Amino acid sequence: MSEITPYLPPDTPLDILHEDSDVVVVNKPAGLLSVPGRGEHLADCLITRLQAAFPDALLVHRLDRDTSGVMIFALTPHAQRHLSMQFEQRKTRKTYVARVWGRMEEKTGTVDLPLIVDWPNRPLQMVDHENGKPAVTDYRVLKTSDEESRVRLFPKTGRSHQLRVHMLALGHVILGDPLYAKGQARDFDRLMLHSEELRFNHPESGKGMSFRAKAPF
Repeated sequence: MSEITPYLPPDTPLDILHEDSDVVVVNKPAGLLSVPGRGEHLADCLITRLQAAFPDALLVHRLDRDTSGVMIFALTPHAQRHLSMQFEQRKTRKTYVARVWGRMEEKTGTVDLPLIVDWPNRPLQMVDHENGKPAVTDYRVLKTSDEESRVRLFPKTGRSHQLRVHMLALGHVILGDPLYAKGQARDFDRLMLHSEELRFNHPESGKGMSFRAKAPF
């Protein structure tokens, strides 16, 4: 890609939503990588910061650098396997909130568009009906104006950049998106996408748990 945004991770303390002997749930700030990137300048990330407080913390899933919100980490290998399986088998329930460009007319709907990496322009993803992997997102519009809409997004799959590309495909790019938005839609201080709620079954007790973090926008 010709245009790479500089990595300037926020200097904010960890926001722990829940911890027990098996899992720790955090509210990730926007602008912070979930895991280290390639190169020393991309070493600062959420899991590294978390491991300073929880040395046994293990990765289960990721959020994009520019997305904020609820993330879960395992504290034992068993919990990591159990939780990873839940994500893989789509047994978790993820809810996001976003601000998008323009007025969305349909109040609810489903986007079912397969995605694949756009190799010449990676890390961008694109819709590809022949070679793409299945990607499904439900949405519900919360409020609209002529300039923008606030929408709740329910991804049924977990493809890279899924919500960002699906909203783009609808003609309503997520505001502040450094990769997909152009012009005025890009002119915001952050990507307006937040992981609002995560539901999962506890890896030891099997009990259903749900954690929320209010969107900061």
